Amino acid sequence: MDKIALGIFSHPDDAELMCVGTLSLLKKAGWKIHIATMTPGDKGSAEHTRAEISAIRKNEAAQAAALLDGEYHCLECDDVYIAYDRETINKAVEVIRKVRPSIVFTASPNDYMIDHELTSLVVQTACFAAGIKNMEASGTPFEMVPHLYYVDPLEGKDKFGKGINPSIYVDITDEIQIKEDTLACHASQREWLRKHHKMDQYIVAMKEFAAHRGQEIKTNYAEGFRQHLGHSYPQDNILKELLGSKVVLK
Repeated sequence: MDKIALGIFSHPDDAELMCVGTLSLLKKAGWKIHIATMTPGDKGSAEHTRAEISAIRKNEAAQAAALLDGEYHCLECDDVYIAYDRETINKAVEVIRKVRPSIVFTASPNDYMIDHELTSLVVQTACFAAGIKNMEASGTPFEMVPHLYYVDPLEGKDKFGKGINPSIYVDITDEIQIKEDTLACHASQREWLRKHHKMDQYIVAMKEFAAHRGQEIKTNYAEGFRQHLGHSYPQDNILKELLGSKVVLK
């Protein structure tokens, strides 16, 4: 098994918000880290053109990944228009075939934004389909179905406001600084959120939610996950095996 972990999310900063603490722990355990986004975040600005903000946000994402000695990839889809279709699935299959991860993290199937939910579906299919030789996607088939984990939805709730409880918690108390540092790389998003969401709590909100998850397992900070356990996917919890006491199961 290759020690490679891949996070595939909708937008630059999604991984930093929801799972970089766990990625940092995997890095310390000797794993190579890759972060991919479906889009370059081309709608995330009230000032720049799509081309301008895409370039800015991809650079920010690459800087954040570099703090984990990781690599960043962009699938070049469009914000708001992420689709569960042939082209998008093939792009996701191609990045999995290129990276060849043993562990994949992606968005929650239930979230406030349809981009996140469709990304979750695309990645689920891509993990299964990456080893299928007759796929139209390029690259050498990756025969192994990786362990697949869903991160928490933003604020830990679905679109109806109902709480979604993780079954796996990772204690990231020792990683909260790298989580803050990687999120701070996404400077353009602070201004975007201030103008579009009328909020200026980018890093504060991240730490507050990590503290909330931490309280649920009696530690300072934590990240929450659910594992995909459908037919043909690995059934063992590799995060628990690798991270030991840092992982709490509920």
